[in-house]
Amino acid sequence: MDVAIAGSSPVSAADARLAQLRQVRLAKDMMDRHWAEPIDVAAVAARAGYSRYHFIRAFRAVYGQTLGQYLSRRRIERAEDLLRTADLSVTEICVLVGFSSLGTFSSSFKKYSGFTPTEYRARHVGAGAALVPGCYALLWHGGFKAFGSGAGRRAGDNRNS
Repeated sequence: MDVAIAGSSPVSAADARLAQLRQVRLAKDMMDRHWAEPIDVAAVAARAGYSRYHFIRAFRAVYGQTLGQYLSRRRIERAEDLLRTADLSVTEICVLVGFSSLGTFSSSFKKYSGFTPTEYRARHVGAGAALVPGCYALLWHGGFKAFGSGAGRRAGDNRNS
């Protein structure tokens, strides 16, 4: 079955589906890069070339889950990583991964992993890499902005890094 798009030649259903997959993947990639930040669905949809509501439907059709479910899962996966490897409190991890409520974070974490964050840490600490001091994890989350801007350099320090 061919689909006619205004101003173009007929496109097969498979080609239309492939185009939809590409567009939704572009938006998903954007969400993956900014998963810890609040998501502006209209901006993500525009990146894919869709209206907000059409994008929500297309995302669910392609990935089998809502945007909220996808983002929660991504954030919980990152929280699992931090619980195993960083010396941070559960509250600090909650904020770092993009949750604004510790209660919502804890219930979502338990829903996805089967454990509370504290139980997960007790069972899995040592299963990953050595614990990273919390100050380094917090510095990493900030993106090392102070270092990139040259802040904190002494006069006469000509290093390029």
